[in-house]
Parts: sequence; structure tokens; C-alpha cells
Amino acid sequence: MDAKEYYLSKPWVKHYPEGATFEVDIPEGMSVPDMVDNSVKLYSKKPALIFYGREITFAQIKELIDRFATALADLGLKKGDTVALYLLNCPQYVIAYFATLKLGAKVTPISPVYTSHEIKHQLEDSDATFLVCQDILYDNAERSGVKMKHVIVTSVLEYLPKMKKLLGKSLLGKDYANLHVPTREEKAHKGLVDFEELIKKYPPNPPKVKIDPKKDIAALPYTGGTTGLPKAAVLTHHNMVSIVHQVKKLWPFLEDGKEVGIAFLPFFHIYGQVVAMLNGMARGFTGVLFTTPDIDEILDAMEKYKASTFNGVPTMFEFLKEYEKTYRVNWKNVKLIGCGADTLHESTVEAWERRTGSKIHEGYGMTETTGVSHSNPYQKTKRNSFGVPIPGVRAAIIEYEGSKFMPVGEVGELILNGPNIMQAYWKRPEETKQSLIDIDGEKWLRTGDIVSMDEDGYFHFFDRKRDLIKFKGYSVFARHVEEVLYKHPQIKAAGVVGVPDPKVGNIIKAYVVLESEARGKISEEDVINFCTENLAHYKVPKIIEFRGELPKTDVGKVSRRELREEGEA
Repeated sequence: MDAKEYYLSKPWVKHYPEGATFEVDIPEGMSVPDMVDNSVKLYSKKPALIFYGREITFAQIKELIDRFATALADLGLKKGDTVALYLLNCPQYVIAYFATLKLGAKVTPISPVYTSHEIKHQLEDSDATFLVCQDILYDNAERSGVKMKHVIVTSVLEYLPKMKKLLGKSLLGKDYANLHVPTREEKAHKGLVDFEELIKKYPPNPPKVKIDPKKDIAALPYTGGTTGLPKAAVLTHHNMVSIVHQVKKLWPFLEDGKEVGIAFLPFFHIYGQVVAMLNGMARGFTGVLFTTPDIDEILDAMEKYKASTFNGVPTMFEFLKEYEKTYRVNWKNVKLIGCGADTLHESTVEAWERRTGSKIHEGYGMTETTGVSHSNPYQKTKRNSFGVPIPGVRAAIIEYEGSKFMPVGEVGELILNGPNIMQAYWKRPEETKQSLIDIDGEKWLRTGDIVSMDEDGYFHFFDRKRDLIKFKGYSVFARHVEEVLYKHPQIKAAGVVGVPDPKVGNIIKAYVVLESEARGKISEEDVINFCTENLAHYKVPKIIEFRGELPKTDVGKVSRRELREEGEA
């Protein structure tokens, strides 16, 4: 069997849970609003959201969605329009998101930490005409200078229980607590519309809009902009309905209407948007919602509400494995502990398993795959692997500078095919052409990730193509160097990049954060010597720079792009 045939034989299917198959039945003609409405009919009295103690049932959230959709329609929102959501995690996010989709319009989520320049790019590029905005973020949106047909503002405090409202902005954390809130007079002067006033004013009677799931766009989530300006993946209703059914097939032990999940992952990011919000609303799960990830509050909520699922990022698990209060939760009772958005270091996995006696199921996904494409199967986790393709997804590995299929076990670029793959990059025909390639008449996504697949069908991550360092003709994976650095007992965080050099191509440079007690005691030479003992000579960093902290992306992973830009400056 040649390489291509072996990938297409899907050797990973044998590791699926009992009863799971590769084939997924995706309802024809079903839109995201249809899926959510079905869930409401079945679980109307069950809490859809718990927001700092306040419970909102599925019936209540549907009424709020319908009221807001009625208001949007009256304000002039039409099918095909774009609504930008510039919000922290809060019930209004869920309401605005699904109200927009109910009208056949599309959402584009904006990161709350974006600068006004980045906001300007996304508003203009997405053709947004409506902006739903947190009141504390409005000043930054206004500085973008982009004129909207309507700006609707809302406060995180609106849906808090009375006792929590007394705490006010303290719930928001230091990053947001001191931001300016527009007064009633300022709102009137600037023509801002109040979210809650719309909810109270309009009945839950939105117009009926016919949606073609395979053609109509549901969301324009933007990628992180690791190369150039961020670009949007075009995700249809069918993409989103598909991913819910695909994930459900892989985790048959998660029961519709019965699970409770902790929703602290930011909804503007595809991971939180799909795994926490969309999946929860579509399957009748209760989401315990957090505006900011306060560790103590999260641990308390897991015990109080008997959370059955917990999805996080590597930095969260890295913190929890050492945190003194992690013991509050009996992690063995949590049905599914998932991790994504970045590489999970082996040292974190080992310490977590020693501390909690539970397994982290690492997965993989992209904005372009509607959030998920791989996961470690239940109780069949493999160290240093992001798992196997989920039902409905075919995966293969080709040359990262060509199109030949690579033999099993060899490294190349990951390509994917499935119903959850995006349609295109929004208004980027050339980049779409480069990323979506044709193989035997089918559309495959070139992910830009360098991986390998073992004979069992488990996939292993090496690096992003753009993070590959070329040193004297050798290919060096930044992640491999970082893995070694993380094994040093006094290194807390690390980021590795290549610095351009005309003689050797790239010089390997490591940015290192030491544990507090080691600062001033460990030298650059000590770190280089440690690497020399644990790495091939050509992989050893030539430059070490100590930092108090490293730049992070929106979901908490080290931003190699920013480090690379610093090194090239």
C-alpha cells in the first residue's frame, strides 16, 4: 500500500470509542438556528447558562435571542449583512450571536484586546455595518474611526445576580476594571443604542428568514495574523452544524441535555466559540460562564455545579498542575478534560497526571476547520500526540514544499478534508487558492503545520511551516528546542525563533523566563550548556535572552511572531 492509500484507509478509526464510526449523519437543510431551536424544545427548563450564580434556562435564552433578533431586523439588519461582536464572555454574547444568525446575517467576533488599528482592519475588511460592543470597550472601538449604521452597547453587569452586581467591575479583572463607561448622556450624544432597552422594547417575534446552510455564511472568524494582517475564514451554517455532529460522534458518552461545562475560553476565539458556546447550545449542555478566567472561581464552580467537561489551553494546565487549590476538584470525576490551541508540553502532562490521576485529551483544530479536526480518543491518549482525525475528517501528509504524499512516519505538511473545512478566505482569492487544493476532484486544506503520522494513525506536531528555522542547511523545529528548555527545572517559559543571518541562514535565539528564585543565579551560558547536553549541535541556541515575561497571543500561547519581529528589527 503506497503512502496516499494508507492515509485514505483511515487507520485511526480503530481507536474510536465503541459504536463510533467514520461516517457522520449530518442533517440536510439544517441551519444553526434550527439546531439551537431543537435543543430549546427538548431542554427548555434546563439552565443554558450560569453566569456568576444567575441561571438562564434554554427557554429564557431563546426568548432573549428572539427579542434581540426582532430588534436587529427593525434597525435594518438584512440577510447577508455582517454584525461585529466586540464583547467579553457574557450572556449578551450568546444572545447577539444566535440572534444575528437567525436573521441570515453573519457574525465576526473581535478580540477584546485588539488595538483600535486592528479593530479598524476587521470592521472594514468584514464589511460590518452593526457593532455590538461592551460599554467598557466602546472608547477603543470609537478610536478606530470606522462608522457603523448602528452601535449597540451593553454592560457585563446587566445579567449578574444582585449580590454580584455590588462587586461591579471587580469581576472584570485588572485589565478591564478601570476602563471608561459611556454615560447615558454620552450614549445619546453619540447615537449609541442600549442593548437592554432593545430587549425590553421588542417582542420575541423575529421575521422568518430562509437559510441555505451550504451557501449562507454564519461566521467570519479571523485568524491570529501570524503572517501579515489577520484574514477571515468563511464558515457556513453547514460547517457549524457538521462540527457539532462530528464531535458528538467521537464522544458518545457525553449525553445531550445532561452535561455541565466550564465556559471560560473566550468566545471570540474559534475554540471557545465552537467547543463551549455552539456545542453547548446545540446539545443542551449547561455552560458555567466566566468573563475572565479567575482560577479560584473556576475551581469553586466545578465543584458546585459538578462540571462534567473541562476544556482549557496548555498555559491553564501548566498553572493548575502547581496551584495549591487544584486539589479542590476531583478531576477523576470529570468525564472529559480537553486541551487545544497550542502544544501541550510533556512535562505538563506528566505533572498533571501525578497531581490529579486524570488524563488530558489533547486535540487540534484551526479557525479554518471550524475549531476542531483531531483529538485523542477517550482513554486512549498518546503522549506528544494531538490525537486522531475526528469522524468525517480525512487527513494526510504531503511535502511541505511540494505535493507528494509522505510515507507514514515521515514529516510533512498536514492536509485535511471534511464537512467542517472552511469555504474560502474572505476576499482573499490568492490565499484561498494556495490553501485549498484539489486532489482527485476534492477540496483539501493545506494547514501550514508540519506533522507526522505514526502507524496507529496518531498525529504528532512538529511546528508551523513559518516557524521552521533553517541553520546551515539544517531544518530546526522551534518546538523541539522549546521542549528541551521546558525540561530545565528553573525555566518557566520559553520561545524560540530564527534571527536572519547572511552566513548561516538563521541563528537560533531563545527567549527565556526563569522561575523567580533562579533569576540572577542562572546565566545564559548555563542555559546553552543544558541545551548542548540535550540537543544535536545544530539545534543549540546561540543567543539566550532572559525576560520577565513573554508576549502572548489571545489564547495565552507564546507569540513567536512578536518575538520574530523583535529579532528582525
